[in-house]
Amino acid sequence: MIWAVISIALLGAPMFAIFGALAMISYQGAGIDYSVVIGELTRLTGMPMLQALPMFALAGYVLAGSRASERMLRITRAAFGWMPGGLAMVCIVTCTFLTAFTGASGVTIVALGGLLMPALLKDGYREKAALGLVTSGGNMGVLFVPSLPLILYAIIAQPISGEVTIDALFRAGVLPGLLAVGVLCLYGVWAGLHASIPRRPFAPRELAAALWEAKWELPLPFVVLGGIYGGWLVASEAAVITAAYALIVEVLVYREIPLRKLTHIVRDTVVLVGGVLLILGMGMAITNFLIDQEVPQIILDWVGARIQHPLVFLIALNLFLLVVGCIMDIYTATVVIVPLLAPLAVRYGIHPVHLAIIFLANLAIGYSTPPVGMNLFIAAMRLNKPLLKLAAASLSLMALMLGILVLITYWPALSLAFLR
Repeated sequence: MIWAVISIALLGAPMFAIFGALAMISYQGAGIDYSVVIGELTRLTGMPMLQALPMFALAGYVLAGSRASERMLRITRAAFGWMPGGLAMVCIVTCTFLTAFTGASGVTIVALGGLLMPALLKDGYREKAALGLVTSGGNMGVLFVPSLPLILYAIIAQPISGEVTIDALFRAGVLPGLLAVGVLCLYGVWAGLHASIPRRPFAPRELAAALWEAKWELPLPFVVLGGIYGGWLVASEAAVITAAYALIVEVLVYREIPLRKLTHIVRDTVVLVGGVLLILGMGMAITNFLIDQEVPQIILDWVGARIQHPLVFLIALNLFLLVVGCIMDIYTATVVIVPLLAPLAVRYGIHPVHLAIIFLANLAIGYSTPPVGMNLFIAAMRLNKPLLKLAAASLSLMALMLGILVLITYWPALSLAFLR
């Protein structure tokens, strides 16, 4: 039976079907009724944190389906275009912003690749640097509010550790995310200087015009961040306000999303959220079976007998997660891996919120890790470039992100500073 599941997985069956089949096989082998699997899906409806997921997803898809990304691009270009490597910095900031709202840097590549790639080449950036910036520049956006992977991680990890809440993860991702954006922007400066890109003079009027054009969208991040960090809103309330505001602005104010297009956006949102919920439900069924069979304790004893020092454990953890990140999408990995990792981290004295940021940073890097990083395939289709060429172009940014990962891993205060 297990070989049949492996076969359908290799043939491209949906992940929720694979998880469901594995859960039913496991329960059958243990003599447990199949109804437990369905019970996991119904149990999801009782999770208050889950309410934030569809609303933030809808807001992200609405923004991606409008010209919001173009207005953001104009603002950042007017603000940073005068600096060395200004357009490269614009690329990184814009891609990070959109990834934070969509929860997937692949969506960012699809939405912005056609705008950014020609602009970078026209400005004189070398093709290799431009490809790397577009393919990998926004990966670390998953660490910022209102990233869907952050929300999903909290949903999975909170039953294991009450400290891992959506609000806590939103706070924890700020400094590591800003560090990542800052380091990648320095790479953009280097790319601009290396290609001898001429600087444009700073134009206050253009910046003012760009800010005025986006005046309805600019309050959105401040509403989300201010509401959550100020303690006025919980994540689910902020999600509803964000989605409602995005719909009003893009559909009624800017009128860039007609009702016909809005139905497609809602459908795409439902498909994404529904897929995540199915994976989550089936994954939780497997997780509960593993817990019932004391698999986490077996892993804990096995690892504990071989790794004594937390430093060695963190090295092994990062190597393991980098491999996971390049062969498994971030949602599936969160559902499957987190319940097994969380008890290990506790044993080695790693704060559960710190573990979350380590995990998500690893998976963000995995988006562009050769040979099978998801973003490489998406960029190959969107930019019509060979996969190997994109992999080579991403190596420089990968090296920088690995350096950032080392800092995130071994400098816990970076993730925990805003929790105190």
